[in-house]
Amino acid sequence: MTSDSLQPFGPVYPVPIVHYSLEFASEVRDLFRRIRPDAVAVELPRSLRDVVQKGVLRLPEVSIVLYENRKGETIYVPIEPTDPVAEAIRSGLEANVPVHFVDLDLDEYPHHRDYVPDTYAAHRLGIETYFDIYSREVQPGLEKGPADTRREAGMAYHLQSLSAKYDKILFVCGLTHLEGVKTAFFRPQAEPLEKKQRTGISLFNVHPDDLPEVMTEYPFLAAVYEHRRHKLPPEPELSKFTVRKKMGVLTLMSGGKDTCSEEEALDASIRWTVHRMKPGPVDRQAASYRLFQQASRHYRQDTGEEVHRWQRKSFFRFSRNYALLENRLLPDFYQLLISARGCVDDNFCYAFWRLGSFCPWQKSESSVPTIRIRGEMLSLGTRKIHIRRMLPRVKRRPVYIPKKRRMKERRPGEWFEGFADPYICSYPPDDLVIEDYGSFLKTKGANVLSAEDAVSVPFETTLLDGIDMRETVRHLHEGRIYVREFKRIKGGVGSIVVIFDQDRTGERYPHLMTWLGEHDQESDMAFYATDPADHIVGPGICRATYGGFLMTYPPLRLADVWGDPEYDWARTKAERLLLAGLEYSIEKHVVFVAKQPPRSFIKQVAGRWGKQIVYIPIGQLSPIKLKEIRTLHVLAGKDKREIAKDYIW
Repeated sequence: MTSDSLQPFGPVYPVPIVHYSLEFASEVRDLFRRIRPDAVAVELPRSLRDVVQKGVLRLPEVSIVLYENRKGETIYVPIEPTDPVAEAIRSGLEANVPVHFVDLDLDEYPHHRDYVPDTYAAHRLGIETYFDIYSREVQPGLEKGPADTRREAGMAYHLQSLSAKYDKILFVCGLTHLEGVKTAFFRPQAEPLEKKQRTGISLFNVHPDDLPEVMTEYPFLAAVYEHRRHKLPPEPELSKFTVRKKMGVLTLMSGGKDTCSEEEALDASIRWTVHRMKPGPVDRQAASYRLFQQASRHYRQDTGEEVHRWQRKSFFRFSRNYALLENRLLPDFYQLLISARGCVDDNFCYAFWRLGSFCPWQKSESSVPTIRIRGEMLSLGTRKIHIRRMLPRVKRRPVYIPKKRRMKERRPGEWFEGFADPYICSYPPDDLVIEDYGSFLKTKGANVLSAEDAVSVPFETTLLDGIDMRETVRHLHEGRIYVREFKRIKGGVGSIVVIFDQDRTGERYPHLMTWLGEHDQESDMAFYATDPADHIVGPGICRATYGGFLMTYPPLRLADVWGDPEYDWARTKAERLLLAGLEYSIEKHVVFVAKQPPRSFIKQVAGRWGKQIVYIPIGQLSPIKLKEIRTLHVLAGKDKREIAKDYIW
């Protein structure tokens, strides 16, 4: 589909653009290569030509042009790699093609924001179809003022002058003005009255910390575009780059020095992304997916935790829906950050922001003065997000925050002396947390069973368990209200099995243990976890992380699950725990929490034993609460319970 408005008029090849958009910058560069113009004309006043061209020559470093109008208002002109106008100027300068600034320099021009379709549509549909949609659906409702008419006539005059000198002119201007310029081009135009020179114009380097607020396209996306604009850089070997900082004895144990700086690790992630993109124009959807991948890798290096498949699925579904609520096809950087914080946690949001806001070429020191500038100054409609990784520092009025002093060994090997007692036990606060969560899972399992057997009936005398909105809407033609009734389940919930990681190789969680409850308020437990000896936090105190656990009540009944030959046919540790949970449960139902449901054969075994497995996807549970219950402490002797609070955080 080709728009007549995009056909050349005279020697002029028009490119209608949305300013500061990746898709239109790619289109300008592609069209420049195909047309090979004799001159380039851009929608900027010639009074800014020298300073703007100097800023374009600094690319990929981001610059900003500042000057004041007659009223004393400060005017800002950002110069970014993904701006179509900057791309047109840059392509012309690189090819030694004359670049002409054909717009008028007006002191008074109304401030307004153009509402245009999401620019990603131009990537998927093509610029011709995009412009047709804009011309048909948006432009008829726009009202132009005298300043717009004056600018369009001025640009038409300059294009008429250039058409006498050049055979091919690439003309880059905003979507709103193309039709007006084209109409005025075929009429005689008088030389416009305009300011040909302007004083007080300054060029500044933008501080790298301010890039996420100032740049319209977030820095990661702009860096990918910049790399794809040239010959691809060497593909990095990601195993050599890490954002984790090593200090003190940890650094010495791992080889003496950090292998790379944080900036080098972030740059390696960008270069890796560039090599994973398809040939052709940069697809921002694919770039955001690669950004998520690399942020997940950095998050794992920072915290040791994985971003699970269900979290990734929730992230992209939530960000898509968030974008649709604001009439966008794809989420912007702010919406991606909100999705990262909501679907994973603040630490992942920080890793996402740190990589997404990084530009490898931007430095705080440059050949031109560096300026600190905020998004509010540019009237960009910026929004703030608070990432709570640590306690904020208050500079003006310091606030005392009580800090627990971390205990240290007074002499080497002191903490190992605490393991002389062969008797081991748990840490009571850990027991309270996990027992409470076990009760919550039993209640949730019962609710799941009740919801599965719920029935909807027309309202007569009682609301039963509440109005069923779905059935009411479905039978709207009847004019009746439907209510739900949850059936009472036969048999309660007995054992609880929670699987965080299947650990099919057996390397990540090698520690296997079965221990019994000490009183009637505790369950018997069997679990597999990381080796507690790998993380000693105090004298006779170790810390481990669950890979999966079984809880069954009442206590003092559970035999050694890991040594029982009746479960040897289980394929994984998770299946062994589930089989033990089925056998030791005194109730009919057993709750199984994991990423995937058990295989059908285990369900058949449960049926033969008169039991039923209630599967709850782990993605339905709070990730914050799961992190809280996943840590356990092993104490060498009950006497350590008195001092454990001084060493356990």
